Amino acid sequence: MSRMLTFAKAVNEALFQAMSRDERVICYGLGVDDPKGIFGTTLGLKERFGAQRVFDMPTSENAMTGIGIGAALNGIRPVMMHQRLDFFLLALDQLVNNGAKWHYMFGGQASVPITIRLVVGQGWGQGPQHSQSLHAWLCHIPGLKVVMPFSPYDAKALLAASIEDDNPVVFIEHRWLHNTFGHVPEGPCRELLGKARVVRQGGDLTIVASSYMVLEALRCAEVLAAIGVDIEVVDVRTIHPLDTATILESVAKTGRLLVADGGWRNCGFAAEVLAVVTEQAFATLVCAPQRVTLADCPIPTSPVLAVDCYPDRRSMAERVCRMLATDPDFDKLFPPLETPRDVPDKSFTGPF
Repeated sequence: MSRMLTFAKAVNEALFQAMSRDERVICYGLGVDDPKGIFGTTLGLKERFGAQRVFDMPTSENAMTGIGIGAALNGIRPVMMHQRLDFFLLALDQLVNNGAKWHYMFGGQASVPITIRLVVGQGWGQGPQHSQSLHAWLCHIPGLKVVMPFSPYDAKALLAASIEDDNPVVFIEHRWLHNTFGHVPEGPCRELLGKARVVRQGGDLTIVASSYMVLEALRCAEVLAAIGVDIEVVDVRTIHPLDTATILESVAKTGRLLVADGGWRNCGFAAEVLAVVTEQAFATLVCAPQRVTLADCPIPTSPVLAVDCYPDRRSMAERVCRMLATDPDFDKLFPPLETPRDVPDKSFTGPF
């Protein structure tokens, strides 16, 4: 039986069920036991499972990640939380040179079953040091799985699968998704890591996206459907390993590809998808594949400036129509939002 839950509640439920099933699962990180519970995702865990399994940590990301990796090597299954991916940069040495390589270096005799939750995305002027989506860096590392769910169902199912995986998984959440709603089963559920999903069928063009960009792609597709443009949307869900088969099948169907990514353009995730398609399915393309990404500049703190840095439904639609050689009135299709300039729309209720 399923019911409507927020993305944050789905994450919270996945943690509750994982910790109930397996006493080796622990959850720790900055703010885990805070009254706000990291956007609500860790609320009630400490009360249910106790301070031995759910606890705050010092502001020492590198050290605490090393402790988590050591615990994982000794039979614990840690879920470590960082409220911003930017802060986790201090711990990259532990993850890249230890956690990601251990299984390989020791001939498969040891594993590091640690799940690291990171938060990305914009809002209220987070600026250059607090809103960086650096997932493409992590995709470059052999031995890491990188998950970026869009729906509440996938938040629960993919987090469950991440916790059960015997090697490191980086689970990236966009802060603008935490209060979105979707159908989520009451009981345990899990999805295979490394499998994409077609979330909207279409015939004119494929948009490949992940995380919050899937929501923007679906909104773009809905608006353009009114002028007869039929877009297919592929949610990659796991960006490493990447399900290239689903992407190639969709592009073979539509003949056109647009990749929407919340990271930067240069050497980014969007570039990897374009490379895969041009290498393996060039003959199916009827026009050059395109991408919409962050501008190659630091994110400004000013909301008025920041809003123009991020790809959104309108920037996607403008690129789609250029690829289809059509020129609608974009100001009519996308009237100004009646909201502050750094929130997604009227349905958004926070937190940021």
